[in-house]
Amino acid sequence: MLEKINGPQDIKKMNREELEILASEIRQFLLEKISTTGGHLASNLGVVELTMAMYLTFDLPKDKIIWDVGHQAYTHKILSGRKDHFDDLRQHGGISGFPKTKESPCDAFDTGHSSTSISAGLGMVQARDILGEDYSVVSVIGDGALTGGMAYEALNNAARLEKNFIIVLNDNNMSISENVGGISKYLSGIRTGYGYNDLKKSVTSILEKIPVAGPRIIDKISRTKQGIKQLLIPGMLFENMGITYLGPVDGHNVKQLRRVFQEAKRLDHAVIIHVLTQKGKGYEPAERNPSRFHGVEPFDIETGKPKKAREYPGYTDIFSRKLCQMAEERKDIVAVTAAMPDGTGLKRFAKLYPDRFFDVGIAEQHAVTSAAGMAAAGLRSVVAVYSSFLQRAYDQILHDVCIQNLPVVFVIDRAGLVGSDGETHQGIFDLSYMTSIPNMSVMAPKNLWELRREMEFAIDFDGPIAIRYPRGEAYRGLREFDAPIAYGKGEMIYEEDQIALLAVGSMVSTAEHIREKMKAEGYHVSLANGRFIKPVDYELIARLASRHPYFVTLEENVLQGGYGLEVTAYIHEYYPHVKVLNVALPDAYVEHGNVSVLREELGIDSDSIIRDIKERFELK
Repeated sequence: MLEKINGPQDIKKMNREELEILASEIRQFLLEKISTTGGHLASNLGVVELTMAMYLTFDLPKDKIIWDVGHQAYTHKILSGRKDHFDDLRQHGGISGFPKTKESPCDAFDTGHSSTSISAGLGMVQARDILGEDYSVVSVIGDGALTGGMAYEALNNAARLEKNFIIVLNDNNMSISENVGGISKYLSGIRTGYGYNDLKKSVTSILEKIPVAGPRIIDKISRTKQGIKQLLIPGMLFENMGITYLGPVDGHNVKQLRRVFQEAKRLDHAVIIHVLTQKGKGYEPAERNPSRFHGVEPFDIETGKPKKAREYPGYTDIFSRKLCQMAEERKDIVAVTAAMPDGTGLKRFAKLYPDRFFDVGIAEQHAVTSAAGMAAAGLRSVVAVYSSFLQRAYDQILHDVCIQNLPVVFVIDRAGLVGSDGETHQGIFDLSYMTSIPNMSVMAPKNLWELRREMEFAIDFDGPIAIRYPRGEAYRGLREFDAPIAYGKGEMIYEEDQIALLAVGSMVSTAEHIREKMKAEGYHVSLANGRFIKPVDYELIARLASRHPYFVTLEENVLQGGYGLEVTAYIHEYYPHVKVLNVALPDAYVEHGNVSVLREELGIDSDSIIRDIKERFELK
């Protein structure tokens, strides 16, 4: 059946038996491809029938489907005609793991972060009506994404619509990790509410058979059905907001889904369809542990285990163990995450110190301000979050933490290039936006040992401070250089007299390789570890600039607003004769691909930098 799918209309030519076969083939296809390329598995296995039903009901690309986050859009990509490109999924130059408007007209909106689809869909509905066009808009959002406040801002405005807008609530009881909080409990209550719909059908069927009085009774009941719903379904949050609620409906039953979609299309206002799905459906390891199979590296299908085991611990692991060690000694340490205890390394902390661990769901803004509240009340708050997700809480960092100069430690994971998830997930802006905020201090470790020291320093620091580190295995080189950390001070590693390399974080190891290669060619190269991105160690810069005619800064962040330009401004003012080269990422969004390939393409690998140094400084 899958061979017959080459465009968005092809699925409509299939009968019921063929559709069942197609669903099975899509799951097998996803397993085979994702086990080779890596990607988001469990979420995609859970929405196969849901996606098929939408393609059967709606007319793509005329109708618009907007996927919240978008990591569950693989079946959508298959049905729209992109199955032949899955060998290159998330690979450099291949198709993205998220919807991309430049990739297909069936991708209505670029997504990658959570809780955005209702706002985007509402905007499209408003544009459709202003322009006098006629098409359906469907926003798909997960139950985990409903912990994000932006979703409620959008729902609040969608309730005022007088034209059709369909919101699909994909409820699999998961975000990335298990859902938490009141919304999760509310939806759990609704999941048990099949009784209302069954009762409504049964009562209507019986009353229709009563001559004369039957229709009048049905009419009377319909006028009071809101009261019945209030009794049988907890809260009726959506109905009370003014949005018609349909469901729950079995998200793996194509026939039921098509029927409810057709019903929703007839309404002249916003409607939310509550769909129950199973994350990881059809693959037993993912059904048992959907969190572990949310985003996976290449794996063995039979065992579910990664094909390539990590040889050394990652920075996330080092952070996790160090935080737990410090929390054993200090009872005032608390940890906060936004739906990612596994990804950020806080799962171990949660098991050891459950009373001091707070998973707020997909709600980065609340995570930061609640951490500020705990800090204001005398605790030491640690907020562990991915770089690209911390962007969502910029105002809270500025307004709620830094204005009050509160002791909140921001542990920024996945800083720098993250690879296959692409432009929405690259952590290449945090140095720029964090260093722009008064009272904020920012550090970056060169290796695993320095991360431990920085954690100790940050917990004792009396003010906001951030530690940023990359994804993957922690660098184990330069262990002999382990100077005690002093506030705002960098570290001289090798000192010579021709070319000065001043690097921060992950780029220190790259600078070490540059030095080794250039030393072999006869150049004299100094290497310093900036350690602090803010405040900048101007004494270290002066020491280097006074002895070296050539100066190179290295950072894994965009150039604009980054470390290198700050250093360059100082050198130009006080050492105008020194030539400076800034190695950083371009003012651009970086597409998906293997990190090594991206580093080479962007010119921040050691060989590319050496070429740039020789060209810029006219060295032979």
